[in-house]
Amino acid sequence: MRLLHFADAHIDMANYGRHDPVSGLPFRVLDFLKSLDTIVDTAIAEKVDLVIFAGDAYKDRTPAPTFQREWGRRLMRLSAARIPTLLLIGNHDLSPASGRAHALQEFDTLQVPYLTVIARPQLMTSTELGIPAQVIGLPWVNRSGLLASLDNGESPTSEVVEKLEDLLTIMLKNYLEECDPSLPTILTGHASVQGATFGGERLVMLGTDLVLPGSLVKDERLDYVALGHIHKPQNLNGPGPDPQDKTPYLHPPVIYPGSIERVDFGEARDEKFFIIADIQKGHTQVDWRQLKQVRPFAEAYLKLESTENVTAQIKAVLPPARRLKDAIVRLTLDYPRDYERLINEAEIRETVQAADPFEFHLVKRPQIEGRVRLAEGQNIASLSPLELLEKYWQASHTDNADINSLQQLAGQILGGVSSNGE
Repeated sequence: MRLLHFADAHIDMANYGRHDPVSGLPFRVLDFLKSLDTIVDTAIAEKVDLVIFAGDAYKDRTPAPTFQREWGRRLMRLSAARIPTLLLIGNHDLSPASGRAHALQEFDTLQVPYLTVIARPQLMTSTELGIPAQVIGLPWVNRSGLLASLDNGESPTSEVVEKLEDLLTIMLKNYLEECDPSLPTILTGHASVQGATFGGERLVMLGTDLVLPGSLVKDERLDYVALGHIHKPQNLNGPGPDPQDKTPYLHPPVIYPGSIERVDFGEARDEKFFIIADIQKGHTQVDWRQLKQVRPFAEAYLKLESTENVTAQIKAVLPPARRLKDAIVRLTLDYPRDYERLINEAEIRETVQAADPFEFHLVKRPQIEGRVRLAEGQNIASLSPLELLEKYWQASHTDNADINSLQQLAGQILGGVSSNGE
């Protein structure tokens, strides 16, 4: 069977840019929809047997009706093409309050043909799917709901989390025991898995949230593991999307395809993908399909430590113009507060705008010196004006030679002041 797997669409992330005057939609929403169109077009053109969306359709569970309309249009194309499609509920789709509808509720309520919403852990058989495969679905697990079902007494938080993870492990193992061993078995989950990395290479640590054990998702009875929730594309049991990755192929592939568009600067360096997987019992071939029209992000950083040619220093750290075109650009400057007057913001903006970026953000972070700390047992009343002035020069990182000259001049000025201030 041939599977298409994608996740973390977040189609209403309009946190940058302006609106398209024709459609009325934010340009950033159009970026996400462009990627979604590519995914749906591929599913239909290649006549895949199953589509799995592994959660997080929107940025939260209360999307605007306009965004629901655009998401629905794409999914209805899959329904019209009679492609079985599984929609997993992610943490952004789910209300923390018990009994509230989730963001994909309408597809479940209206029972749209070929679209199945997985809002609770379940095993779907080949009869239910209509294809020779079986799927274990694990949507985002609401910790508060599971806590309510456990008699945890006064257990510390770490012990409660351990109980919940044990409960999930037992449940998934039971599902595996129920599976038909002659058919391909797919696990799909919106969850963190031990050993996965977020953008920025932050390791997923046990104990911080509900985390699935790596050994559980790498069970050889599984033939493909379709994950969502982490935006960095990766295969936890073999090579990822990088052609230079020489990690041995292991079975099963355990894959986060990542988000379908760059959400923020934390994903600036990540390429974006969806997966086409050809699955047989005991063997799966994975094809990472790169999304080519993803909006570029470009960022630069400079810590100013010299007053010489400040504008030239700033221009030197900017990416080349070809990388700025159509990109969301951020330039961050750290500098002593006294340098503020040396920064020609108008010229910097003019230089960047000449490359035709989508949007430019200049982040200025003037550094304010902390208070001067006196030696233990010393108080300010015990210091003369010249001694206080010397501490000020030192806190301002003034050159020693200049301090000596300034102190001499200050001494002359202060020496000419009488005791009554005349």
